Amino acid sequence: MRRRSTQIAWGLLAAFGVIFLATNVLSAANGDFRTQSLVEVAPLWLAFSAFMVVGALVIAHRPDNPIGWIFAAIALLAAGGGLAENYGRYAYETRPGSLPGAIVAVWFAWSSWYPTVALAVVFTPLLFPTGRLLSPRWRSVAWLAGTVTAAIVALAVLQPTFVLDSGRTVDNPIGVAAVPHPEDSTAGTVLTVLLLSLMVAAFASMVLRFRRSRGEERQQLKWFTYAAALVPFVALGDFLPEVAGNLLFTALIGFLPVAAGIAILRYRLYDIDRLINRTLVYGLLTALLAGIYAGAVLVLGQLFGGVGGDPPSWAVAGATLAVAALFQPARRRIQAVVDRRFNRRKYNAAQTVEAFSVRLRDEVDLDALSAELLAVVDQTMQPTTASLWLRQSAKVP
Repeated sequence: MRRRSTQIAWGLLAAFGVIFLATNVLSAANGDFRTQSLVEVAPLWLAFSAFMVVGALVIAHRPDNPIGWIFAAIALLAAGGGLAENYGRYAYETRPGSLPGAIVAVWFAWSSWYPTVALAVVFTPLLFPTGRLLSPRWRSVAWLAGTVTAAIVALAVLQPTFVLDSGRTVDNPIGVAAVPHPEDSTAGTVLTVLLLSLMVAAFASMVLRFRRSRGEERQQLKWFTYAAALVPFVALGDFLPEVAGNLLFTALIGFLPVAAGIAILRYRLYDIDRLINRTLVYGLLTALLAGIYAGAVLVLGQLFGGVGGDPPSWAVAGATLAVAALFQPARRRIQAVVDRRFNRRKYNAAQTVEAFSVRLRDEVDLDALSAELLAVVDQTMQPTTASLWLRQSAKVP
């Protein structure tokens, strides 16, 4: 079984590679590379490649967990949709009539995005990390999500005409005149709202699963939650240069399947607590120091550079030195606040050890010292049992 799942995983990964090459060949033939740079195209491919690679790894090592199959399906649907779009454009625009089955490619290109979204935002949170629903009551959510997705796909495939990117209209041989595009119809709007509601329900099930979880499952959910919480920061790319914004998009979207893969395969599973701690500390530290730096430069610029004028170079240098001097004290203070708020057990342990160290200087009774040391170990490490053995010193003749 393990060998067969590994072969399937490699086969799916190879299929993704073939789709990638075919898409780029057709894209070059359609002249896309003359109007689009690699910087614009690469982020999506890299992000979906992360889904494909992680999906293949999970299939190879945990074939009974459907998350691996879902990730592979997300990548293949997205990549297949890109290939179908370029195939249809080549068959209808670049060299009309040169390729067979062009209308099938257009059907797939116009409908593949909906199941991709449903798999990503409904079925993944419903099934992560065990691959099973939280309880049988959630089956209705899964069935309804599948039904809604199928209905949206049917609306997309049965619309009477398709409009390509160039503006050319393609007649649909199986189109129904009364079926408009899902985005332009009341039925499509209702189905989209239903799908969004199901997404909310799926994430609610994950919250409930987290509240009930213990041990390894809680750590697995922390990985996925941490990665999902970083996704909204993709919006910061709009304020960055194009290359930096695309790199941010690739890193944050690609980290989502990577985090899920770490959780499912349980590789360095318990590193998530340290990662969350460091993210909170350095995120808050960066925001604080950036605010201090911007405020200092702005105030000094207003005082010595005039309203709307550039601040003098010494003001910029002074603000930089001030931020550098504040780095370590601010980091220690923020670290203490984060530990006290989000890692109370570690904070309490540190406080207990520090208090014991102070009392240790004045303690001379060996029995009292031994009892207090065992109490500190019990409070901080919480072992099942603890004992203390003191070697007697050799008698001096």
